[in-house]
Amino acid sequence: MSKAVSALNGAAWSDGIAMIEELAPQGMITLRGDLGDPAVKGAATGVAAVDLPDQGQAQCMDDRGICWMSPDELLVLCPYDEVTANIEKMETTLKGIHSLCVDVSDARAVFDLSGTHAREVLAKLVPVDLAQDQFTTGMFRRTRMAQVPAAFWLHDTDHFRIICFRSQAQYVFDLLKIAAQPGSDVGAF
Repeated sequence: MSKAVSALNGAAWSDGIAMIEELAPQGMITLRGDLGDPAVKGAATGVAAVDLPDQGQAQCMDDRGICWMSPDELLVLCPYDEVTANIEKMETTLKGIHSLCVDVSDARAVFDLSGTHAREVLAKLVPVDLAQDQFTTGMFRRTRMAQVPAAFWLHDTDHFRIICFRSQAQYVFDLLKIAAQPGSDVGAF
């Protein structure tokens, strides 16, 4: 069996006002269904080992978590090598319930953006109010980053986690590097 590799082989950049790092492959399962159904909730929380987040939130711990994607969709995070077993577990829990579980791990790339200027770097690229009193730890957004779809959440203070399509990983990495060039801080936050 071949070894999973990330889109950019763990590329990292720290020569500017923030640190940008591509993470190792992350297990990701799209779960669609009625989020009010206890079985759907149980399938997600049973795999992720975290509570179900509220709308517009992410509930994450290490490489496990749940991100609220839409009124009928969650992104369930787990270790990459556990995805197949977790989908089987979820499908067993959801037997007879209108739902969908899909492995999207290899279709995505994940980046960490961190440092005291991380909020400012990301604000240059997304149409989201990232002021500290408006975007707090655990908040999650699906949006566009320049020309491509992306999702991100504030993992903890000065630390964002960003997900994009794998085919756009180089573009997103380059965007972040440009927005984080030395001397590019504008003092917005």
